Amino acid sequence: MRDEVSDRRIIRELVENWAVWRDARIWDRFRTVWHSDGRMMATWFQGSFEEFIAMNDAGWAKGVRILHFLGGSSIDVKGNRAVAQTKMTISQRAPVEGVICDVVCTGRFYDFFEHREGRWGLVLRQPIYEKDRLDPVDPSARLELDKELLARFPEGYRHLAYLQTRIGYHVKPDMPGMEGTALDKLYRRGENWLAGAPIATP
Repeated sequence: MRDEVSDRRIIRELVENWAVWRDARIWDRFRTVWHSDGRMMATWFQGSFEEFIAMNDAGWAKGVRILHFLGGSSIDVKGNRAVAQTKMTISQRAPVEGVICDVVCTGRFYDFFEHREGRWGLVLRQPIYEKDRLDPVDPSARLELDKELLARFPEGYRHLAYLQTRIGYHVKPDMPGMEGTALDKLYRRGENWLAGAPIATP
């Protein structure tokens, strides 16, 4: 017999499993977090979770290293649907203008879950990017950024996008941030999802 407390616990466990298994590249277990039609949105990737796995493996082979850390969650459950918001940080290390740097981005995972075929699974993950910073790993190193390139990206993930662009990724320029139209649209999509509507395109 399902109850809301158990549903929330299971969903939180799925959120945590995503971070652990993705960062450890344990893909057989990572797949259990998702429903078969699950989609992942990120600055550098938008597509199915299977494509996300393939892109992560390709990036790993080229030296791409990205890690995730989680904070608190707020989970709204309505029948067989749920929306989970989880505080998170994304960290990535890479050379930027010839200097090894760490970028850290703080935000939220905004997740669309559904209970079907006897289990909860992730249908869509849309991160919200709230603020970030970029630092040389060696504090004595001198780093000069291209101000014009930096200014092309939203404030919430400006430095993350800069680093990812410099290592060859095409970065989506209109992801949700601390405020604004993209965030408002995402909240409406979440409300509509809980009300029974299909997931609309952004």
